[in-house]
Parts: sequence; structure tokens; C-alpha cells
Amino acid sequence: MTLVVVGASLAGLRAVESARRTGYRGRIVLVGAEEHLPYDRPPLSKAFLDAGGPSSVEPFHAETVLRDELGVELMLGAPAESLDTDAREVTVAGMAVRYDALVIATGATARSLPSARTLRTAEDAVAVRAALDAGARTVVIGAGFIGSEVASAARKRGLPVTIVEASAVPLARAVGETAGARLTALHREAGTELRLATEVTGVTEDGVHLAGGEVLPADLVVAGIGAVPATGWLEGSGLTLHERDRGVVCDATLAAGPPGVYAAGDIAHVPNPLFDGLGMRLEHWTNAAEQGAAAARHALEPASARPLEAVPYFWSDWYGRRIQFVGTPHADEVVSAGGVTLYRRGDRIAGALTVDRPREIMKYRRRIATRAAWGEALAFAGAA
Repeated sequence: MTLVVVGASLAGLRAVESARRTGYRGRIVLVGAEEHLPYDRPPLSKAFLDAGGPSSVEPFHAETVLRDELGVELMLGAPAESLDTDAREVTVAGMAVRYDALVIATGATARSLPSARTLRTAEDAVAVRAALDAGARTVVIGAGFIGSEVASAARKRGLPVTIVEASAVPLARAVGETAGARLTALHREAGTELRLATEVTGVTEDGVHLAGGEVLPADLVVAGIGAVPATGWLEGSGLTLHERDRGVVCDATLAAGPPGVYAAGDIAHVPNPLFDGLGMRLEHWTNAAEQGAAAARHALEPASARPLEAVPYFWSDWYGRRIQFVGTPHADEVVSAGGVTLYRRGDRIAGALTVDRPREIMKYRRRIATRAAWGEALAFAGAA
């Protein structure tokens, strides 16, 4: 039997580890578009950008561990080109790789703008840090979490930085307008210039051109305008791809339709029973880790597959502050109480956002997992 894992990042690595942990001793092939061994992406926009940060991007495991201890056949530096679910084959660099079980974990690709840098890969992070080390005047396009972390790294060095954001309230889709406005204040407190509800018309050697004709001079321009699922190679494969972003549509067990095929991580649209079947595609570290492990278990033993009821969780570091979110921002009501932003769906707590309250956030996560009543969450926050 052969397990093929396409995508050599966190979700793919956790799939490999999970397969071995469950006792699978068959063949495992790990396919990765990058030449690097699997490495951790969140630090690329956090600790790695600090002036005293790590000197290089280190892999999760050495190659000897992957090959000898985990028994993995590595196919790195060549992206998957196509999938034939009838023949059960993935084509990589013109070669057909047959599978009995398949985990698709190809992640997402950063949206780009001409003449602006993105921050998704190890090479991206090295280039951005080099520019910051050189004292770059920085303009960040997009006030999302990646862009905000770049701005934070610039301000830590005392460098001037401007964030240009098309929306009037940053992060409204990610955490809602109430929390988005609260987080926006962190930028202002740190001395980051904000241009909200502002359109970028282009990036040239002169700088960032704004609608209305103003040009913001910049030595470093970073586009933090989101990412799209890396699923172009799946077009025509028979898998159902989401009409909005072409992510892989799965059921609650991560099954992608054809026998033996499962998806995990940034590419997977999955209904979450914990939130009444709300469909989610999450670009979070914990989601990739949990889904990657589950996808491998389910692919190898489909009869034992069970729906995932995980509570989404993510964190971000801005200006020395730790932002943490659990649950979903899709809510009937949002309340700020006692320094916490809470989200209600029906009569239950569905989400919580905190700043510098790491112990509290896990308590809210447990309440979401146990379907705790809204009144209980308000009482815990001191708002009842």
C-alpha cells in the first residue's frame, strides 16, 4: 500500500507523522513544490523578521529523520502537475506516482502585486528581513495579520512604516468590525501610519501610488493581501473545487469525494459540526496540524473516519502584544467585555478574541468546545 502526501509543509508533515504513529508501515511519498525540507511558516513573519532573530529557516526534521526514521520517500522541488482519480495517480515532474491513499495539502499561494514583495516562503522572509536590516522605509499594502506583523518588525527597529488598507475597518472579515477597530488602535499606539479606505493603483520605483495621485516613497513594499488555495493542478481532476476560491470541497471527515482522497489545511473547505455545519477554510497553524494528522488517519482507515469538531485557533504578534482568537467570527452578536471580545451564535458562545491574555483564551476555547451557554461566557468575562 502507498500513501502519497502532496504538500511538504505543516499539514503534509503532520500527515506523515500521524500515519507512522497509527502503526502504518507501508510506503509514504511526500511531494513538495519547494526544494526545502518541511519548515514552519508562522515564524517567517514573526521572530524571523526581528533584528536578533534566527539566522536561517530551519526544517522541522533533518532529512535523515524523514528518510530513515519516518521512512519517507521525498520528492521535493517539483510541484504536482495533475491528479487522475480513476488511475489513482499523481503526476509529478512528468512521472506518474500511484497511490492507494492520498492526502492533498498543497496550501495556499500569496496574492501578489507587480513590484511588491510577498511574505510566504523562506526566500520571501530572508529578502524582507534584509531590507529591514538595511533601514528600509516600508509600505505595507493590506492590514491583515501578515502585513501587521511586517509593520511591527519595522517599528521595532524604529523605522517609518505606512499601512495602506482598502477597507475602512481592517480585519473586519477575520474578526469582525468591533475587534478590528480595537486592533487598529495598536498600530496607532506604535506609531504606524495608517491609510484606511485607500486604494493602491500601482507600485513603481518611485513608491506606492494611491488613488488620487499621492505617491508614498518606499524602499520596501510588502503586499499582505491574502492568499489563494494552490489547487490549479486539480482542475479537471473530478474533485469539487469551491466556486469562490477553488479550494477543495470536503465533507466533515476531510474526504474530498473520490475513494482514498482527503484534503487538509489551507486548501480544504470543511463543514464544522461544532458550529452547526458552518463551512470553513482556515489558514491557521493549528488547523493545518490537526487536519493533516486526521486526513492521514482517515485516508488509511476510512471506516474509522469521524467528523472533526475542532475549535479554530490562531495567534499573531504585534508590537510586543500577543493577539489570540478562538472559534468563529461569524456571529449573531459581538460584545466587548472586560478586555475580551466575545461572539455569540444562537444561545452559545462561538468565539473570543484577547490581547495579552493567554490563560484566558484557552478557557474560552474549552467553553466553545463544550457548547457553553452565552450567559456563562458573559459571566466569566464579568459582563453578565
